[in-house]
Amino acid sequence: MEDTHVKSLKPVFALATALLMAGCSAGQITQTSDQVAAVDGANVETENGELAVQDVTVVLDETGSAALKFSALNQDTSMTSHSLRSVSVDGTPVSIESSKEIGYNCVLVGDSAAGLDRMPQDDGKNCIEYIRTALPNDSFAYGGTVPVTFMFDTGTLEVNAPVSAPLPPSGQVHRDLNK
Repeated sequence: MEDTHVKSLKPVFALATALLMAGCSAGQITQTSDQVAAVDGANVETENGELAVQDVTVVLDETGSAALKFSALNQDTSMTSHSLRSVSVDGTPVSIESSKEIGYNCVLVGDSAAGLDRMPQDDGKNCIEYIRTALPNDSFAYGGTVPVTFMFDTGTLEVNAPVSAPLPPSGQVHRDLNK
């Protein structure tokens, strides 16, 4: 048989538990509403949303060579094609393999030659174009940011992009944990 003192605390405990549970979940939507996609690079789009550039990153390889990684999207609902005229990093022009037109709902993916070789390529069904990029390495610091300017036929987009250290191939690098 239960003590009368314990019996009288059961409703209090139930009420406290209900209030605690309600309080914990009250702000869940607000807490996650400002989350951004888990990509390394920076994102920017035009005010009207016609063009967007995502995952903008200055990538460095083991030799110190630099390239610009990005994905440019044409979201123009008038179904107008747009073209990327030029790109610069901190005022230095980026060497772009060729300036291509970006059709409606299409993507232009830029990266280093090695980055494009590692990247799974579209088979042509999804309207994705790939271009090689390169730029002089002016002492970029890993983890820093640099201003990047994209010039399209309709205007300019600017974003501060992170500088990424080289990524070793998965499964091929073994670290000595005893050091």
